[in-house]
Amino acid sequence: MYKSYSMELAGRTLTVDIGRVAKQANGAALMHYGDTTVLATATASKEPREGIDFFPLSVEYEEKMYAVGKIPGGFNKREGKASEHAILTSRVIDRPMRPLFPKDYRNDVTLVDMVMSVDPECNPEIPAMLGSSIATCISDIPFDGPCATTQVGMIDGEFIINPTLAQKSVSDLQLTVASTREKVIMIEAGANEIPEDKMIEAIYKAHEVNQEIIRFIDQIVAECGKEKHSYESCAVPQELFDEIKKIVPPEEMEVAVFSDDKQTRENNISEITDKLKEAFADNEEWLSVLGEAVYQYQKKTVRKMILKDHKRPDGREIRQIRPLAAETDIIPRVHGSAMFTRGQTQICTVTTLAPLTEAQRLDGLDEFETSKRYMHHYNFPSYSVGETKPSRGPGRREIGHGALAERALVPVLPTEEEFPYAIRTVSETFESNGSTSQASICASTMSLMAAGVPIRKPVAGISCGLVTGETDDDYIVLTDIQGLEDFFGDMDFKVAGTHDGITAIQMDIKIHGLTRPIVEEAIRRTKEAREYILTEVMEKCIDKPRTTVGEFAPKIIQIQIDPQKIGDVVGQRGKTINTIIERTGVKIDITDDGAVSICGTDQKGMDEAKRMIEIITTDFEAGQIFTGHVVSIKEFGAFLEFAPGKEGMVHISKISKQRINRVEDVLTLGDKVKVICLGKDKMGRISFSMKDVPEEA
Repeated sequence: MYKSYSMELAGRTLTVDIGRVAKQANGAALMHYGDTTVLATATASKEPREGIDFFPLSVEYEEKMYAVGKIPGGFNKREGKASEHAILTSRVIDRPMRPLFPKDYRNDVTLVDMVMSVDPECNPEIPAMLGSSIATCISDIPFDGPCATTQVGMIDGEFIINPTLAQKSVSDLQLTVASTREKVIMIEAGANEIPEDKMIEAIYKAHEVNQEIIRFIDQIVAECGKEKHSYESCAVPQELFDEIKKIVPPEEMEVAVFSDDKQTRENNISEITDKLKEAFADNEEWLSVLGEAVYQYQKKTVRKMILKDHKRPDGREIRQIRPLAAETDIIPRVHGSAMFTRGQTQICTVTTLAPLTEAQRLDGLDEFETSKRYMHHYNFPSYSVGETKPSRGPGRREIGHGALAERALVPVLPTEEEFPYAIRTVSETFESNGSTSQASICASTMSLMAAGVPIRKPVAGISCGLVTGETDDDYIVLTDIQGLEDFFGDMDFKVAGTHDGITAIQMDIKIHGLTRPIVEEAIRRTKEAREYILTEVMEKCIDKPRTTVGEFAPKIIQIQIDPQKIGDVVGQRGKTINTIIERTGVKIDITDDGAVSICGTDQKGMDEAKRMIEIITTDFEAGQIFTGHVVSIKEFGAFLEFAPGKEGMVHISKISKQRINRVEDVLTLGDKVKVICLGKDKMGRISFSMKDVPEEA
């Protein structure tokens, strides 16, 4: 027997089955939203993991291709590594859940959301997010939940709760909001320049829906919830803190962390740590947690300085942005490049342009998203923070930061018709001291404009932080947080947008939620900072896109042909189009509706390819003039090829104004000649004349 619970959510039925499957997990919920089915499980290890100073939470959102009736591509025919979308969904589930676990809990916890069927009317992300919360709440794992998550779209100015996959594809807003009973705990958004007030309205529309869901979860927990298990606390002993303060008084710690240079500050802390190791050399128990103790001492010092004294570690005012710099064209021969520097955070973005055939193909669960032409990739090498470790490719953080910048810039990109290119931007982190993702948005905007991509408006990004006290009213919002303020603060509220509105938001917090005044102030602060960065820095470096793409970028000519004549251009087994490509050195793409893109770096070759295609697709009429070369000579005349696969004949009587006895007296194989079309002869062949070509031609 199992228990089933249902509620109406955004016009569709959400059903949760408890005790039906996966009974050996600490908690499991089989989620049904319409015909979308997701199995959510929560498991925890029985013992804490040794030698770590963090909570080891793993979130896995697993997309099964059978959920949409597909067999995975490739040789293996198994699901491979998680898709980018699955990784981003895992991050969105992780961010509101993580702060609700005890800070001193060191047992491994794994949340798995397995998508087993997908109803296009019901996005699987919703039951996965809610399922993780429910499975953890009913388990014996310590957790201060529940939390609930809602998505909001906007079409024609109207909000849509939990939009369908089809609605998401045309929505001006893609907003995900997670809430606890009273506060907002996570925000993720992509938007088409939504005004700040409208965004706040959407956030709290989702928050209202979340409260209904939390009441529903409470009912499930009341009937099915297990008693939470006890665990071995990994908190630092108070006696250790007391001894540390005797050796390193608070005033000395303030001096150590009060520096605008990251390396100086780290050296100061390293010296303090060495002094403490020497003092506690005989106490193995204290030495094992000394690193965490020093971290927490720094954290308390920084928070006290900011909250009580309004002093930031680098000496800035609360609203002050670090020194800014911007420049373009720092890398030769690439299609576009720009560098943006904010304090000790420095990003260089390189733009690459290619034909639309280079767009990324997507093989996922969303039938409306099969490819993307704009790709933003973000790299974070260890040297950017003065560390050394081997490069293992992008992790989840890098993928998340790249996706955030991509989301921020998509709303201002030109359409394929306006700019028929696939576009890739790569942000290389040269130096990092907080908010590299937002610096990558600024650098990418300038790089795109330098590459000649006609973006509609420049986009800038900035991050705000937060330090809270004992009450909801005791807090301070910091503009442009550096790394230390991010590590020791309570919030990283990233907002990107144009002068006219927001294009992306990502909010991470370490506390149990934000009040509405904090959310509103953070959004207001980021708007002020964004306007300053755009006006005073970026637009003074490059204020509009260049009118043409760079010297080394591919050029594209677009023409439209009759779709019925696509076969003529392609030729039998591709012979005709391959001949054009071979002769001119271009790339040619043809869509089913007859749109032809000719791509190359040599304008002469592109023009020649265009001429050939236009000839091939022309309905020949008398009086048209062409240039062709002789490919065959017969007694009665010569055959000319005037485009790949297109030939016509010049009768011997039409070669010269004087009478000739042999074609060879005037023409030889390979000769290039101008001819005028006479129409078709009795055999249906195109007939030409050389002697009747007007002199002006």
